[in-house]
Amino acid sequence: MKTNDRPAERVIGFDSHPDSFTAAMLRGPTPAAAIVEKLYNKVPMSQLPNWAKKNTTAADLFALEASGNSFQVVRVLAKVGRRAKVLESCQLGKLKEAHANNDKISAVRIGKAYLAGTAKEVWVPDTCSQERRDWFQAHRKAVKRTTQARASLRSYLSDNGVRLKKHTRLSQPGPVEEQIRQAHTWSPRQWQVIEGRLMELRHAEQQRQHWHRLIAQEVLADPDLLALVRLCGVREIVAFALGAVIGNIRRFPGPKNLVKYVGLNPAFDDSGKDQWSGGVGGHGRRDLRSLLVEGAQAILRSPKSPLAQWGRKLLARKGARNLAVCAVARRLTVAVWYLMMGRWTTLEEIDASLSYKVGTIIRHVGPAGLEQLHKTRKVFREEIFQALKTGKVYVLDPKKQRFRPKPTSEPVATLTQEYGLS
Repeated sequence: MKTNDRPAERVIGFDSHPDSFTAAMLRGPTPAAAIVEKLYNKVPMSQLPNWAKKNTTAADLFALEASGNSFQVVRVLAKVGRRAKVLESCQLGKLKEAHANNDKISAVRIGKAYLAGTAKEVWVPDTCSQERRDWFQAHRKAVKRTTQARASLRSYLSDNGVRLKKHTRLSQPGPVEEQIRQAHTWSPRQWQVIEGRLMELRHAEQQRQHWHRLIAQEVLADPDLLALVRLCGVREIVAFALGAVIGNIRRFPGPKNLVKYVGLNPAFDDSGKDQWSGGVGGHGRRDLRSLLVEGAQAILRSPKSPLAQWGRKLLARKGARNLAVCAVARRLTVAVWYLMMGRWTTLEEIDASLSYKVGTIIRHVGPAGLEQLHKTRKVFREEIFQALKTGKVYVLDPKKQRFRPKPTSEPVATLTQEYGLS
């Protein structure tokens, strides 16, 4: 058994909880041959660094099940020179014994699952990626709360015979309140309910705008994230999510690996005489997949994008919109891999579509954000255009070439045209 090209003397099955942990020290090359040398049960989590230095060596390997604090445990162990791997929890959960389970059994099971080599390893995000993931999840939750609060208010109004126009901005104070007040004869108690739900909606909307502003600033400040906006169907939220969830693109050897990670590869079962092929749901990163599917919907509405034209031809041939959308999302994911790897031509000029995108992102930054950055909209816009042209290193730029990737059968220029990249 090896990890990071170094043999591990022992595998330590590590069952982690917020306040304590249980560790099983296993020695042996296979699950059947492994011997449990020692068990440490319910050790306080605060003692982890000292415990690891005292009872383990740098040649040992910790194996953890993915859970709420598993990434933090890996980082704590790394600070004291200990290696750790995080294993996918859904596979380990299937190994639980139905008749008996406790922390000691779980720790041994985790260690043996690693020795068996069947449990998938989970990538431990670096600090920047982890912080971006926290931002992304906070934004998603704010969007969800906003949608729920808006639906709740509309439902209450509908129950009382009030139907507002579809695009009425309920979160804006003033005219909306007056419109609701005049639409029905409300009792004082009913109006208190409406005011409460309006307050809830406005608070959720403020949270959403707060995170959206921070995300827009982060994308505009990072050349690698900003470059993703060049793709048709990708704007600040999708670009930020790609950077946060994918992290280091080099952990995906090829575009097919990224497609599989997102979950846009169709499921299939070809066993014996039975053959079955299904959709793309049920595996992969659902959060990222949903955003890429939304981006694919936007691409299909684009009149000039080559990828949109390809998608519309596929839709006309197959007659299934969901299939066409997922196919476009898959090709968009392939384009993301090539772009993040730097296998594109440099940007020579800003076209109207990209200029509009940049203007929209700056609008989300807002006056308060521009004031915080001490920049005017015009100056900021010109800086972003310059960053798009020179900020990211591409493989075709001989002056700034930092790496030479493996040859690809698909020419860079052809990919640029095919995926509608500016």
